[in-house]
Amino acid sequence: MTGDEVRRLDDVTGARQELTVVLPARLRSAPGWPEGPFPFELGSRRTDAPTRSTYFTPASARVLYGAPGRPRRWHLPLDVKYEGLRLLGLELLRAATARDPDHALAVLHFTVERPLLPVLRSLAGRRPAADDEPMPGLTGPFDPTALLAGIADVRDSATPFALARPYTIAFLTPTDRHTPTLRSGPEEDLPATADRWLWQLASRSNSADFPLAPETAAEELTKAVRISADWSALVLRQGAAFLGHRPDSGEGDFFEFGALHSRTVYLDALLLGSLQRDHIDELTDELSDVFTASPRRLARRVATLERSIALFRSGYWRQHLTAHGPANELLLAFQNQHRLPARFTEILAEAADYSRLVQTQESQQISGALGVLTILGLPLGTALGILQVLGDQSVAHLCVGLGLSVAATVAALTTRYGRLVLSSLRGGESGR
Repeated sequence: MTGDEVRRLDDVTGARQELTVVLPARLRSAPGWPEGPFPFELGSRRTDAPTRSTYFTPASARVLYGAPGRPRRWHLPLDVKYEGLRLLGLELLRAATARDPDHALAVLHFTVERPLLPVLRSLAGRRPAADDEPMPGLTGPFDPTALLAGIADVRDSATPFALARPYTIAFLTPTDRHTPTLRSGPEEDLPATADRWLWQLASRSNSADFPLAPETAAEELTKAVRISADWSALVLRQGAAFLGHRPDSGEGDFFEFGALHSRTVYLDALLLGSLQRDHIDELTDELSDVFTASPRRLARRVATLERSIALFRSGYWRQHLTAHGPANELLLAFQNQHRLPARFTEILAEAADYSRLVQTQESQQISGALGVLTILGLPLGTALGILQVLGDQSVAHLCVGLGLSVAATVAALTTRYGRLVLSSLRGGESGR
């Protein structure tokens, strides 16, 4: 395929186009919306919290859906149309951390009836391909500030945990005219342009915005997740995409089920990855703050850090969250894009170093205390022992002996050994 054929995605309107947008927000109060994730329906299947929880481990389900009496997620059905987009509803997921208890993720579900890539490029802040191209981003009736007024504040890019741009999850199925993404047969290989289309949807860019280097393109495109012969997925730092590889026949087609999964189970896998990233960001900040306070508070800070790590591992850190293979693969792809496994390993190693440092400091303080007792007790014990051996019961001689023992103790503390003992007791470096 030529480069012109790849760029045709700018003008493509798929047979089925779904879009999910994820935004960081600050929750003001629990909304008066129905609890649980948005319950999309397909036939008799309703994807509410009990149904989705069967796909996940109990710990992951609690993080994504909450527990009885402790809701974490709410939804609001809507039906708003504007410039070729239809907003189906909103979700809010409480994503509190130790330092940011009001952190949340807002999720907007759209159906797109115009070319999908220009919409994605607009959300990514790309320049329009043409001067007269409308900018159907989160404006007008889709402005999240208005949609969430009184409930949550959408964060700007300067706020911790905020994404530079909204995270998007795109779903597109082709018609029989969209040959660049179609297999010629069920067992035939994909054309080279299929993964190029998938890359453009996930990166929210066309070949002019972000041309892949020929030397690295093959490696980048091998990260696609082959869910089946019918469709593939790709997860990048700022977006994910699902792309069909056979014509969508419309109502009753398998792609109805695929679209449902992209909005529910697969979305939740990526949301869990976002929560993991936010907590790892916070743990990294905690590590950087360990030495900003007095050395005497080091043990307390390290203990707090270790507790935060333990809570994160028990509640959030999952690399295998479900028996459903594609959801695991999508979560792993998200983690790898943000280097979460490597970053968490570094956090564990650094925390272990700090713990050993605290143990060394405490051992030094114990040794210092024993040294002080030795320095104080040896002269006094010697003086009292001499008086006892001599049978001297004179109060004056006792006072002289105590005075000499105090002088000897002070003299001992001025020596290098004495300064070392005092420094160890304080937990600082020894005097020179």
